[in-house]
Amino acid sequence: MSFTTDESRWADVWLAAAARGTTICGDFLAATALALALQGAGAGGLAVSGLLLAATLPLVVLAPLAGRLADRMDSRTLLVTIGFGQAAICALLAVVEQPVLVVGLVALLACGLAVTQPCLAALLPAMVRPADLPRASAISQTAVSLGALGGPVLAGLLVGQFGTRVPLLLDAVTYLALVVAGLLLRTRRGGRRPATAGQAAVSSEAAASEAAVSEAAAGPAVSGGVATPGGTEISWRLRRDPLMLVMVVSTAVVIAAIGGINVIEVFFIRETLEGSATTYGLVSAAWMAGMLPGTWLAVRLARRLDDDAALVRGVLATLAVCSLMVLLAATVPAAGVLVPLWLVGGAANGGENVFANLLTARRVPEAMRARAYASYGAAVQGGSMAGFLIGGALLAVVPPRPLIAGAGVVGLLVVLVFVPFVTGAARRASSAGLATPGRPAEPEPAAGDTVGPWLSASHARGSGTSSS
Repeated sequence: MSFTTDESRWADVWLAAAARGTTICGDFLAATALALALQGAGAGGLAVSGLLLAATLPLVVLAPLAGRLADRMDSRTLLVTIGFGQAAICALLAVVEQPVLVVGLVALLACGLAVTQPCLAALLPAMVRPADLPRASAISQTAVSLGALGGPVLAGLLVGQFGTRVPLLLDAVTYLALVVAGLLLRTRRGGRRPATAGQAAVSSEAAASEAAVSEAAAGPAVSGGVATPGGTEISWRLRRDPLMLVMVVSTAVVIAAIGGINVIEVFFIRETLEGSATTYGLVSAAWMAGMLPGTWLAVRLARRLDDDAALVRGVLATLAVCSLMVLLAATVPAAGVLVPLWLVGGAANGGENVFANLLTARRVPEAMRARAYASYGAAVQGGSMAGFLIGGALLAVVPPRPLIAGAGVVGLLVVLVFVPFVTGAARRASSAGLATPGRPAEPEPAAGDTVGPWLSASHARGSGTSSS
């Protein structure tokens, strides 16, 4: 592994986590407010799915460019500049009313997220020692969960009292947290600043020991070369890392199966179960509340999982629990009964995040880590987009309850299909020299930086590196 600090900078971890949690709160506040506004105005499932697609498509399309940008540009410059830009976009969202303008501004907001999310994700391993990464990841995920927990609740309360303008203005204010973090964080990545002695030593070690593997997404071979301070280039390809490939593909496909719940849920709660806007916000928050204990339980378990294949099995197990909770949700007689189901599903979702992020940090060279997180996030968002489209289209002809049941069943079937693939992937990784516990493989020389389009295939709600 190539971590770029000898001592963990916990102040930076907490500062970055606070900034991320604050912006996530604003994101969920705005998203819930807009979904409620569309439903209240009589819009159908396709309108809600269209809004969600506008917030998702840039994260998929821009992933290769955004990841390279986050790896090459100074992280401080990116966070400050994009933070101000996103605050301005949210302020405009609060005053425009035309649906086309709203969708366009939401898409612009997502363009900024496509860069800041991998930027912050890649900064985290650079802040701490390898042994401290599970705890740092849990702190970051806890902040995300708290922000996502508060956003829907605030939206449910504020929309009923003030409409959508106040929530959107609050979202604009939350993006200033990115600016503050960018200015105060001591840890920085990208740019052309001279490396410290510690960073140079770690980078030299990375040139001799890190993986020629892993862009966290599914698809054909993608290669990239990044020069280290020692002059050696590190190259990696996803299809040469079977464990990462199985993890990414299975996660994306499960999300495609159950991701439609994000579109269906508002109609299921408000119309089928006759819940109020406040009830909708509380039920949505329950999933995020469950992520808090799930994250910390997974941290305790992850410290004992030195075998990377065990981390992939943990991802599959938690995805199965998420799918099971969605299936059981189709049987509830009242909206309040969804709360315990969503708490369990959220706990599994939090565990899945820890396992997936730790696996990525273990197997991807530091110089390309933002690119890997952006790619994994794009695979996740690609699955989400498929779920949005399927859910929105089917909602026009099928009632919400059977749709939710079908999504849960398909999610469980996908997990079962991928279980034998994990064993095969572990065997192939071992024979290729890529399965050393907790360590990546040897790099190979690269001719240059040739990263290109990679996504050709396809976690659950609030999942992965792109929790908003």
